[in-house]
This record gives sequence, C-alpha cells and structure tokens, in this order.
Amino acid sequence: MPLARPFFLASLAFLFTSGIALAQDPGKKKDGPERWENDIRKFETAAEASPPPENALLFLGSSSIRMWKLENNFPKARTINRGFGGSTIADSIHYFDRLVVPLQPKAILFYAGDNDVARGMNAEEVAADFQTFAGLVKEKLPGTPLIYIAIKPSVARWDMWPTMKDANDRIAAWCAENEGFYFADIGAAMLADAEAGQPPSDSLFLKDGLHMTQDGYDRWAKVLKGILKDALPKTKK
Repeated sequence: MPLARPFFLASLAFLFTSGIALAQDPGKKKDGPERWENDIRKFETAAEASPPPENALLFLGSSSIRMWKLENNFPKARTINRGFGGSTIADSIHYFDRLVVPLQPKAILFYAGDNDVARGMNAEEVAADFQTFAGLVKEKLPGTPLIYIAIKPSVARWDMWPTMKDANDRIAAWCAENEGFYFADIGAAMLADAEAGQPPSDSLFLKDGLHMTQDGYDRWAKVLKGILKDALPKTKK
C-alpha cells in the first residue's frame, strides 16, 4: 500500500487543478444576460460623464440599433441609442431598471427578437418575452409609448423568416389590443421590391447580409415617423 497515498494526492491535485482550468477556460463564454455587463456599465459611465437628453426618444435593442446613425434619420429629434451587440429581448428585460428607467424617455423604440430566433427560440417564446418587456413598461413607465420594430427579413437569415414572421404577427396582434403599444411593420417596407417568397434586396444590407445600409434604415425611419405622429402627444405650436 505504499503508493496509495501519493496516488490519492496526485488524483486530488489533478481534479482540483482541472476544476480551476474549467472555471477559467476563456473558451467557455457566459451565455446569459451577464455577458453584457461591461456594455451596460459603459452606458452608465458615459451617462454620468455626459447626461443624456431628457424627454428623448430611446432606441433600444440589438446591433441593428447599435449601428444606426440616428442623426441621419432623426436630425431634429432628441434621441438616445442603447443598442448593444447581439442582444435578445430577455437581455433588455434583465437590464430594464438600468437601461430604460433612469432615462424616463418620451417613447421607446425597441428592436430585438432577431437574435432570439437565431438562438433557437420559437415564435411563441419570442412573443411571450416581448409581453414581459411590455409589462415592465406598463409597470415602471406608465403612459410611455412603446414601438416594437418588427423582426426584419434579411438575406443572411432568410431561412428563419417563417418563424420571425410568426413572432411578428403574434406581437402585432397583442399591440393592436393594448393601448400605448405600437407595431412597426418594417418587414413590409423591406420586402416591397422583392418577388414573392424571395428575400429583400441586397442593397439594404452590408456584406454580411444581416446588418443594414443607410437605405435599409431609411425605410425603417419612414415607417417609424408615421407611427410617432400617432404615438406622441400633440403639442401646440
């Protein structure tokens, strides 16, 4: 039995060091909302250094929001961009109290759901998450209009479009039944030039077939401006 103790200690050391290695393995990325913590902190730090405008339009969501140069389409409006990476609806739910509430926006224009479907969620799950997000708006920012920007049809994710359209239809139906909530059908605008059953024009997208050119954003803005006229309270000149 003279080798039993050294063998045991060596095995224990191996298990211990292996556990540390697994815990520290940089290849094992966080998969939950916490993966955006650094991004959210950057927003907060920037807001402390330079407070965002009050009573502004808040554009919130994933990379299609983050990459939008809002001044190109809303040059006279007070806007705040809170787009972060490949985020999902659940990510904005998780950070709602830090991302949305402190800004007290005039209206929220929300784009998410694209990555949700790409990560394997079905239409019912995406719509359910949207309703959870909408519930937070109702509870914590009552009276604030929420405009949901429909999940866009894209070249890169055209095979997912049936699920995305199903999610859009579910969300549109919910918005139609709830005052103060609006559905922006940018999908129809993006497919206006496409033949039936075909993806939108390549001219609306960058080389990745997913993120948009200014032409794509121009189509979004036209739809959104029409809805904002109805969603925002009228002011006397």
